[in-house]
Amino acid sequence: MASSSHNKFEDSTYEAFDQYFDHQFDEAFENLCNTFGDQTEEKKTRKKRVFIERNREEGHLRLWNDYFSDAPTYPKNLFRRRFRMNKPLFIHIVDRLSNEVQFFRQKKDGLGRLGLSTLQKCTAAIRVLAYGSALDAVDEYLRLGATTTRLCVENFVEAIIDLFGDQYLRRPTQDDLQRLLHIGELRGFPGMIGSIDCMHWEWKNCPTAWKGQYSRGSGKPTIFLEAVASYDLWIWHAFFGPPGTLNDINVLDRSPVFDDIINGQAPQVNFTANGRDYHLAYYLTDGIYPKWATFIQSIPIPQGPKEVLFAQRQEAARKDVERAFGVLQARFAIVKNPALCWDKVKIGKIMRACIILHNMIVENERDDYTQYDVSDFQQGEGSGSSHVDLTYSTDIPTNIANQMGVRTRIRDRQAHQQLKGDFVEHIWRKFGRDQDTN
Repeated sequence: MASSSHNKFEDSTYEAFDQYFDHQFDEAFENLCNTFGDQTEEKKTRKKRVFIERNREEGHLRLWNDYFSDAPTYPKNLFRRRFRMNKPLFIHIVDRLSNEVQFFRQKKDGLGRLGLSTLQKCTAAIRVLAYGSALDAVDEYLRLGATTTRLCVENFVEAIIDLFGDQYLRRPTQDDLQRLLHIGELRGFPGMIGSIDCMHWEWKNCPTAWKGQYSRGSGKPTIFLEAVASYDLWIWHAFFGPPGTLNDINVLDRSPVFDDIINGQAPQVNFTANGRDYHLAYYLTDGIYPKWATFIQSIPIPQGPKEVLFAQRQEAARKDVERAFGVLQARFAIVKNPALCWDKVKIGKIMRACIILHNMIVENERDDYTQYDVSDFQQGEGSGSSHVDLTYSTDIPTNIANQMGVRTRIRDRQAHQQLKGDFVEHIWRKFGRDQDTN
């Protein structure tokens, strides 16, 4: 009996303790919920964005009176400096974008109020590209917020690529080639169609996981641009995207610069140097490029007056691509400053759009600053030995045997040495008298 009563006492004690513990736990939990519940609700409540009445109509009116009215505040030279192009060219771009791109059309909101004008959106994009400024730098003048400005830039570069890319970043046509050959012959290099080189664009916000792939030298990540430029600074070829750890030779191995020739889709070029006939156009390069039949480098340590004259002429003509890089960065500071985007695809679109705009400006202003008179030149005809073979068919089906044969011709070191020697003699015959006179 004693043991039975003792067990009943223990059971009742445990039950009372459990009830007391459950009661205290529930009370403490309820107090915690009451204490922190209000804070949790405050955290879950999304803070509304502050509305700023920017008065966008006033921004459009100010922009119109400053630059686009019949009696604008600022003259043509200031428009050219701030927009990087002449007013008729900018108006042409604005008209194309407003007619063919939905984003740039001025629309009404739900209250019937007009939104941002096409001029405001295009001006905001051009200012960001030209000055490389922060996205909200145009807020006070054009009345656009940073988010809206970013959308303007992204849609602007995509529209430039879609609407003007095929025309202003094209492969040289037969007429283009004949004009380039004509100028090249005047400069002492028959068969030359431009100069090729590479530049770096620093990528400030490169993802940490990629920095080792894109960094070398200074330790800052960069992206490569390979380009071909002609005497008028027109950029005919742009290959952007290789990581900065590569050099010019590695980029050349990845580049499609010779794909048209290898596939038989490029027109054939014929020219004569020192009495010898050649049938493959070439580029002027610096010393890092390989000794191929399509590249002509300078002579590092020239021996004798002939080689000295050749080196001077080659280095002077090769600077076209260096000048093109300098003018591109001067016109569009966003390309000169470190890239702030995280997305490499967007960076590539910005570079491509800047090159297209650069070529549009070159075409618009070419006659104002070119140092070569081409008034006596008729497109499709050449007065010298360099000319495009109009009978050459580019529709020939290609196969691996033909492609390997052309590839071997392009990389022929013996042909390179022979061509370079012929140019030394050719340039001496053409300009040697001037050298003796001086």
